[in-house]
Amino acid sequence: MTEGHDDPAERKMRFLFQLRSRGVTDPRVLASMEKIDRGLFVRGQFADRAYEDTPLPIPCGQTISQPSVVGLMTQSLQPGPRDTVLEIGTGSGYQAAILSGLCRRVYTVDRHRRLVTEAEAIFRQLGLHNITAQVADGSRGLPDQAPFDRILVTAAAEDPPGPLLAQLKIGGIMVVPVGQSDAVQTLIRVTRTETGYDYDELRQVRFVPLVEGLGPT
Repeated sequence: MTEGHDDPAERKMRFLFQLRSRGVTDPRVLASMEKIDRGLFVRGQFADRAYEDTPLPIPCGQTISQPSVVGLMTQSLQPGPRDTVLEIGTGSGYQAAILSGLCRRVYTVDRHRRLVTEAEAIFRQLGLHNITAQVADGSRGLPDQAPFDRILVTAAAEDPPGPLLAQLKIGGIMVVPVGQSDAVQTLIRVTRTETGYDYDELRQVRFVPLVEGLGPT
């Protein structure tokens, strides 16, 4: 019997245990991840692996991050209930769905129209009305909606992108993987202060690269 077809309560308990054992300890983050079923975001031949702590392929050459990394990035972002959050890289929509239960509004962008369309359908299915998803060049952010309390980047840049730093409120936090796409990357937390930016290195990660421009439709 595969993990995808066993008792849902037992599967959920095992899923949350995996998260805690890998350092996801924030009660609000765990509660949001318990509520959002990752299985809705993984289709096709990998559907029966949706509850494993592993990244999985999704369309357009992208991936859905492993749940523990989603949890740790969300925990590091420290989203508050009144915050407006910008997510760069909608992907499957899973990360945005987690964020939706933790903040006032989520703006999420992706360069691939197919991913945005499919994610929007899941958001409607789940009744997540505080997420706005759109096709856009993530490296430029969303200047029309800026500034943001929090920015989460789910693709690796060589440096924290300047346009995104500029769209962060004073006191705001951005979590972004930094490094070459073919090497180990470091997850960085950037806090904007009155005088500049403070940088904290969090952990080693591996993400798809942040690509400028829009993807093929």
